[in-house]
Amino acid sequence: MAQGGDWQQDVLRQLGQRGTADEAAEPASESTEPPVRPQLTHPAPEPPTDTGPTASEGFPRHAAPAPKPEPAVRSPRDPRLPLHTPESVPTVDPRLAHALGRPQHGDSVSRRTGRTLRKLASSATQDVTEETRLARELQQPVTTGRVIAVTSIRGGVGKSTVSALLGRTFNHYRHDPVLTLEADAALGTLPVRLGAESVRWSCADLAQILTPAMQLTDVTGYLVPVSDGGWLLPASQGRVGAPMDVRTYRTVTLALRRYFAVTVVDCETLPGEVARTAMDTAHARVVVAPMTAEGVNGTRQVLDWLAQLPHSALAGTVVALSASSPDATLDEKTAAAHLRETGVSVVPLRYDRHLAQGGPIHTAMLGQATRDAAVRLAAEAMHRAVRVR
Repeated sequence: MAQGGDWQQDVLRQLGQRGTADEAAEPASESTEPPVRPQLTHPAPEPPTDTGPTASEGFPRHAAPAPKPEPAVRSPRDPRLPLHTPESVPTVDPRLAHALGRPQHGDSVSRRTGRTLRKLASSATQDVTEETRLARELQQPVTTGRVIAVTSIRGGVGKSTVSALLGRTFNHYRHDPVLTLEADAALGTLPVRLGAESVRWSCADLAQILTPAMQLTDVTGYLVPVSDGGWLLPASQGRVGAPMDVRTYRTVTLALRRYFAVTVVDCETLPGEVARTAMDTAHARVVVAPMTAEGVNGTRQVLDWLAQLPHSALAGTVVALSASSPDATLDEKTAAAHLRETGVSVVPLRYDRHLAQGGPIHTAMLGQATRDAAVRLAAEAMHRAVRVR
């Protein structure tokens, strides 16, 4: 009986376990819908990310202040780079450039023919000796750059023309760099006389960027190359503006003396402040005097003023007696003798058709007397400049 009862209990227990398994499997087989995923009633907050406001969200009302960015470490600015780059400006309005016409020779055909015949009939020994002497004066070595200032008592007497002639002469005879600097911002004509088609950098611009670390190649990048050689630094871009001050003039001339053996400065007319400073600090001076009675008389007063300076400025001065008209009636010898009474050397610069024409100066078109006078004037100025230590 015990065994029979145990058998029945085992059968009942097995049937109960199968029923429980069928009930558990039956809902899964009868369900036709996919099971629904459980959803969190309160999702866990995600850590905030600083992605910045979008166009649709707008800026938050109470946003936490953004951390201040650390200041960027700036590399030192190259001193050779300018603060701003000025625009290139033509020296002559293009509408007038074509109206200059063809350059004419300083000497007429008959004068050139007569000079050629005289050379064939006379000995050239004396001429060669004088040319050799002047060339030696022009080619004297210098330890530091020499500054030669050119000025006059008033405008329109050929001051810029004489400066251009001196710059071209020095560049022709010397093998070291030569600079022609314009220190007259009153719409000067020096760039036009030297044949510059356009100008960009001025003395005031260069005074702000010149540093002792700059090389000659760095400096010449801001200058205007002259067609026959040499360099030009204009005072302005050909516009009416503020005149050059003494501080700018001193800064530029003192800095550029390191790079150029000779610097010809086209100063403003006397008694301007820059002109007086240039005459006082230059190694040599050239005063352009018009060949008129009033011009010679005013130049004599300037020479008397130079004689009163603390140092011997008069000893380093040369006068260029310039004739701008073929009809000048003042006796050249009398005018030169009146100026020589002060102890200066006087070089006559007679009327030249090519110079009177205006526009760029072409050396090959100059009259022979003008070329000889330019060489002699440059030699006289250089002789006085090298004596100053």
